[in-house]
Amino acid sequence: MVSFCFWNYLQINSSRLFNNIAIVGGVINCMLYNVDDGHRDVIFDRFQGVKLDVIEEGTHFMISWLHRPIIFDIRTRPRSVPSITEIKDSQTINITLRILYRPRAELLPKIFCKFGFRL
Repeated sequence: MVSFCFWNYLQINSSRLFNNIAIVGGVINCMLYNVDDGHRDVIFDRFQGVKLDVIEEGTHFMISWLHRPIIFDIRTRPRSVPSITEIKDSQTINITLRILYRPRAELLPKIFCKFGFRL
């Protein structure tokens, strides 16, 4: 008889327990975000503006209504710049310069404040 009462109690209260666990899990899920490999993160705070800390790869915690993560790709990217040049005897030469560039991670807050998201 004791086990019957215990299972009844468990069945009634388990729905409350599972609902509470689901709500807490949803709130925690909204407060976590990932920064992938080759990316860095700058935090925009509603009260302080852009923070000067650069956050590296991994899973991080934020307050969703206060912070907004801005994720930058800092991997090396190529850019080709074509140029047409004439030499003395009226011949033209096509030259293409390939430039590899990437933003410096420690300067990302300043870059975001000056240029925004365009890199």
